[in-house]
Amino acid sequence: MDFAEIEKCQAEGNWERSGEILAEAAANLEKAGADFIIICTNTMHKVVPQIQAAVRIPILHIAEATAAKLKADHIERVALLGTKYTMTQAFYKDKLTENNIQVLIPGKDEIEAVNRIIYEELCLGVVSEASKKVYLTVIDSLAAKGAQGVILGCTEIGLLIQQRDTDIPVFDTARIHGMRAAMYSMED
Repeated sequence: MDFAEIEKCQAEGNWERSGEILAEAAANLEKAGADFIIICTNTMHKVVPQIQAAVRIPILHIAEATAAKLKADHIERVALLGTKYTMTQAFYKDKLTENNIQVLIPGKDEIEAVNRIIYEELCLGVVSEASKKVYLTVIDSLAAKGAQGVILGCTEIGLLIQQRDTDIPVFDTARIHGMRAAMYSMED
């Protein structure tokens, strides 16, 4: 996939077009013999219903896999970091709240800082100590508000934050989703 095209759709709020692009790719994967689909980005799960309508094979939802891991680890209140879309829109948070998991997100200025670091640094392979400090400050603030763990709800955040950086449990959605896909592929 050409992420620049998807990012342009996101910035323009053209979710319909981004869904069309991903639905076409999913349909091609199904035609090629795929048994299921994973979307290797949190934000684009916003268009899962549109993609699912284009294929008969299941789509393993990253937020559902994350919710299952949180429940297994007895996490009831979690901080969510990701793109501004993932943090502020319902498509992701609803999957968590459906599983009785309360979601905490940063304030407006912190949302913008987290989002900027994702798009202007992490997506370009830039990992800086200054940005790590910003994220850790946000994580500490949400932990002080009762978060029992933090979801790295953008697949690039794992480049910046690891478990060794904070005392609260870190849930890296890229790893959780990858493990879910591996286990699903081995089921009968």
